Amino acid sequence: MPSETPRETVLGRGSWSETARVITILRKETVGGAIVLAATVIALIWANSPGADAYHALRDFRIGPERLHLNLSLGAWAADGLLAIFFFVVGLELKREFVAGDLRSPRRAALPILAAMGGMVVPALIYVAVNLGGEGALRGWAIPTATDIAFAMAVLAIVGTHLPAALRTFLLTLAVVDDLLAIIIIAVFYTSDLELPALVAALVPLALFAIAVQRRIRTWWVLLPLAVLTWLLVHESGIHATIAGVLLGFTVPVRRGGGHREPDHSGMAEHLEHLLRPISAGVAVPVFAFLAAGVTLGGWGGFSSALSDRVTIGVIVGLVAGKSLGIFGATYLLTRLTRIELDAGLTWAEVLGLSLLAGIGFTVSLLIGDLAFGASSLHDDHVKVGVLMGSVVAAILAAVILRTRNRAYQRLRAEEEVDADRNTVPDVFE
Repeated sequence: MPSETPRETVLGRGSWSETARVITILRKETVGGAIVLAATVIALIWANSPGADAYHALRDFRIGPERLHLNLSLGAWAADGLLAIFFFVVGLELKREFVAGDLRSPRRAALPILAAMGGMVVPALIYVAVNLGGEGALRGWAIPTATDIAFAMAVLAIVGTHLPAALRTFLLTLAVVDDLLAIIIIAVFYTSDLELPALVAALVPLALFAIAVQRRIRTWWVLLPLAVLTWLLVHESGIHATIAGVLLGFTVPVRRGGGHREPDHSGMAEHLEHLLRPISAGVAVPVFAFLAAGVTLGGWGGFSSALSDRVTIGVIVGLVAGKSLGIFGATYLLTRLTRIELDAGLTWAEVLGLSLLAGIGFTVSLLIGDLAFGASSLHDDHVKVGVLMGSVVAAILAAVILRTRNRAYQRLRAEEEVDADRNTVPDVFE
């Protein structure tokens, strides 16, 4: 009788097989995107139902050691902690693209980076223009500048099954740069108690983690404590802790050692991404979405009151019009006035859809709104309505455009398969 592996012994042959099947399914982006959107809808319905108090009590339930400044609400744990796992996977993907992928050319990498900057400047200017003269309202100028990468990638995964891979890479790069710039804005304009010693101290475990992965050490009890300590110190510094995930991801080697230039498909980056993607897609991002998306509209009266506030209007117009104008406009001008070229696999309709998709601004936008106006202010409630409405409108418009392009690629692929079948001559001697 064949001996059982340890996994089979502990879980049983059937249960391990089912677990492996679930993990494989969760690695598919369309599945992860569907789970995220389902969690979002459930949160919105619950937060606007008679049981809304129970949702808020769950989201605001605090847990964690106070001595380490980690007595946080479940919502904060999801945004700062679980989302760091997602950003680590994003960091791995971006590192691979910059080192061995489409973005290894500085000229090609410059386009989404500069487009991200345009997508932050224009929404801020629109918000300021709408709120000039409003008492204290200008403090929220940065609210519509941020793109929620988790939600944007989830929508793209669902509507863009046949879209070019270059579109996903463009959005991924743009959204990460956007979030990093938003975190810098928070640190400079909305953080009054930046702890520089903690930030400097975070470089020590980060460097040790980098040394370990460069030496191809895969032992979890070495890597995990260093990663957690890096996250803890970045969080203690007052900077949004998800940046620790990106930094840790960027330390992981993509190419083989010894001067090899090709990507190491059996190496650390592939191994860690393969290991963590199901956790990110199946747990971290859906839980975050569930705890972040529960915006209470306050009935028709509260909704109409919010829409009469220039803060709400500035956020909505900034996210929908500002993001699309800033990103599409910057991309168009750069390709016309410089030697930077748009990827040959992309069309301008797809760039427009992507620009609208970047108007989904949940997490960091809500965080900036809270820092700008305070969690108990009327403006803060209106910011939540504005972020929700702007994000939904941007997502719908982007989905319409990208879905149309997706169908075109789907038809083209089907026609190519038919032509290939017609041109195939069977070998009668087989």
